Amino acid sequence: MDLEICVDSVESAIAAAAGGAERIELCSALSEGGITPSTGLIRAVRAAVTIDVFVIIRPRGGDFVYSDREFDIMRQDIVEAKARGLNGVVLGVLTSDTAVDRPRTKILIELARPLEVTFHRAFDVCEDVDRALEDVIACGADRLLTSGGKSDAMRGADKLAQLQSMAGGRIRIMAGGGIRAANVRDLARRTGINAVHTSLNTKLKSTAYDGGAELATRQGGFTRFLVKERDVRAFKSALETIAVEAKTATPVQ
Repeated sequence: MDLEICVDSVESAIAAAAGGAERIELCSALSEGGITPSTGLIRAVRAAVTIDVFVIIRPRGGDFVYSDREFDIMRQDIVEAKARGLNGVVLGVLTSDTAVDRPRTKILIELARPLEVTFHRAFDVCEDVDRALEDVIACGADRLLTSGGKSDAMRGADKLAQLQSMAGGRIRIMAGGGIRAANVRDLARRTGINAVHTSLNTKLKSTAYDGGAELATRQGGFTRFLVKERDVRAFKSALETIAVEAKTATPVQ
């Protein structure tokens, strides 16, 4: 089972690597669903860990329909990711009618090579996910991160199983959205998925400021996110149990 952890800091990246994750997705502004991190953060994380680092290419929060200027920013960020020795990028571009923007997606994927490319959960916004799967494959992405078109992967488990079957090895399907150590075993059994994405983030409120201050109230008490090594290890242990069960299962005659 392949494990990817979403992180937004050097500290979380180190915890993910120490806990046994194969890969991290690096982003900023997790409260916005993740946007492209600064060059400084990218450089620091790349220097701190040896596991694969993928960076999200998303110039802003909100939807996934981008202006020409925003698209230019995405291209520049991909060039920067290549220059910083990263292993891959994570992106998603849609049209205003909730379909994959094939021309723009293909341009970004071709620009990213030889890095690997994951098409992210913009996919789950698409009205027709079956068509969207074929579009993403046609654009040349290596991996698709999806919750099966639902708010979380457990709710979308049936569709994830269908997408896995439809993909037929043409692209790797990675489940994401609300996956934890407590439910990943059930998800794997129901879907056949062997790659998962999770944040495992613990919310921490700052103790450096007066929690009653007006600004602190507006900022949610200055809450930040942190990945802990012990949580990654627990998740990895659950994945190893799944792998052992799969190897020792008696074949149906």
